[in-house]
Amino acid sequence: MRFNEKELVLLSRQPSERAAELGMRGPKKGDVVKKRLVKLVVNFLFYFRTDEEEPIGALLLEQCRVEREDSQTFSIAFLDEAERKYVFECDTEEQCAEWIDSIIKASYEFMRKNLIYYRTEIHRLTGKDPLEQYGISDEARFQVSNGRPLVARDTSSL
Repeated sequence: MRFNEKELVLLSRQPSERAAELGMRGPKKGDVVKKRLVKLVVNFLFYFRTDEEEPIGALLLEQCRVEREDSQTFSIAFLDEAERKYVFECDTEEQCAEWIDSIIKASYEFMRKNLIYYRTEIHRLTGKDPLEQYGISDEARFQVSNGRPLVARDTSSL
């Protein structure tokens, strides 16, 4: 995937869903844990040297697995390179759980699945497609897994 470096820097300056100084170890053999400012912005995890304003790296949180390593440590590994893990050390067990939860919820796929679930539930309860009013009800990205669009049912006989 290609990124425009200037746009990523601008994105890194946006308000974050979560930010903290964490210990971080990169995926290369011999990498050591270093203190980094870590910021979650939309579905990117930016990391900075603690005394600098520009990020030194960013992880796109798609097609990845987030796992708890121990009570205060979690890792992120990408599905196409599962053996390469980024490891993050938190100050508390609670902070670790909050980071894991936030990262899982930041992915586009998580948000898409939630949208489809709630769309289906609203349709089941009301008989109406909530996306229809926005003109996007037939878009493929909003379809349930079988690929068929929701069809409004006739509720007049109920």
